[in-house]
Amino acid sequence: MTPITLLIIGAGSRGKTYARYALQHPDQARVVGVADPREFFRSHLAREHHISPENVVEDWQQLAERAKFADAVVIATPDALHRDPAVAFAKQGYDILLEKPLAPDPESCQRIVEAALEHQNILAVGHVLRYTAYTQRLKGLLDSGLIGDILSIQHLEPVGYWHYAHSFVRGNWRNEAESSFMLLAKSCHDLDWLRYIIGSPCVQVSSFGSLSHFRKERKPAEAGEATRCLECAYEHACPYSAKRFYTNRLREGQLHWPLDVITTDFSEDGVESALRDGPYGRCVYECDNDVVDHQVVNLQYENGTTAVFTMIATSEIRDRETLIFGTKGELRGNGKQIVHYDFLTEQTTTYEVERLEEASGHGGGDYGLMKSFVAAVAQHDPSQILSGPEESLETHLTVFAAEQARREQRGVQLAH
Repeated sequence: MTPITLLIIGAGSRGKTYARYALQHPDQARVVGVADPREFFRSHLAREHHISPENVVEDWQQLAERAKFADAVVIATPDALHRDPAVAFAKQGYDILLEKPLAPDPESCQRIVEAALEHQNILAVGHVLRYTAYTQRLKGLLDSGLIGDILSIQHLEPVGYWHYAHSFVRGNWRNEAESSFMLLAKSCHDLDWLRYIIGSPCVQVSSFGSLSHFRKERKPAEAGEATRCLECAYEHACPYSAKRFYTNRLREGQLHWPLDVITTDFSEDGVESALRDGPYGRCVYECDNDVVDHQVVNLQYENGTTAVFTMIATSEIRDRETLIFGTKGELRGNGKQIVHYDFLTEQTTTYEVERLEEASGHGGGDYGLMKSFVAAVAQHDPSQILSGPEESLETHLTVFAAEQARREQRGVQLAH
């Protein structure tokens, strides 16, 4: 097929990840424009993709105001900056891949979806967990009736102690006023995934959780008045030491996420400078973070299925883990394998899930989403999108309801 053409709005970690598909498959997609206010990131992406200088701009509006000159746009701006470019490019007739979450408030989510439906754009939301080989294998087994009807699910997201410290204590998603609440920023993936697996809308939620550990009053006494890891006497004994974490990754040659978030100078001096002067060298007990570090969500679905979702910050970083209880058996999955126990035969069967070598990132979900999106745009076929506008809006509203339930300490019903 003729390669589709893409604009990348936001050339940071997520925008660069989605754009990589065009480098892997130049016969399917080409990046022809980029917008990012940061010179380093937009110039780096422009060089990688050989983008014409006139299409390399600081402000996305400079591209949206032109007559349409590409097939689709990937919007990977900060969460609070999703609505305006999404609506503007929808009006211009672009098909859109929008990084999750849709937006940090229900009204903006609704507006984005309305714009896409009004202008008949393909809209794919970045719920990459739907697109992994693991999810597709699990979904296939469930749809085959292997364990009968699903009665209940327990689903765990172990965020990981260092991932949480990086992104949600020191990083861009640490503060609700600057980004969004934790369940939306990190775990809208999971509530969307549960909706996909169960195949029925959520009708009622309750939720509990708080910010318990990463607070000033939990700071070890040995750390004294230090506000940065480089100046802290307790640093060597702290699990959340930025000095140890980022320096070790530099010495191991891991010159990608998360190291590429804190610096563009991959030298000992460059990393030390970032930790001395930038946000990622701060003590985790001395930051302006306010998002929860543990949360439980209880969900009831229209078809009678119930689910419990747990997000925990203080864990080993690993794949999500799921227990699915049916009327004929149960399934246990961890992103790499699926274990089936059959009630009738009392036998256990293990299904290994293979990952394509090229399909890295979120268990291959980043690659899978781009593969589906590119095909959908090329073939004008929105049915290839697993995370389209209306169901994505539905699962976002479930997330907002769950957070409302946590804050108000009550169950919340959802209208459909």
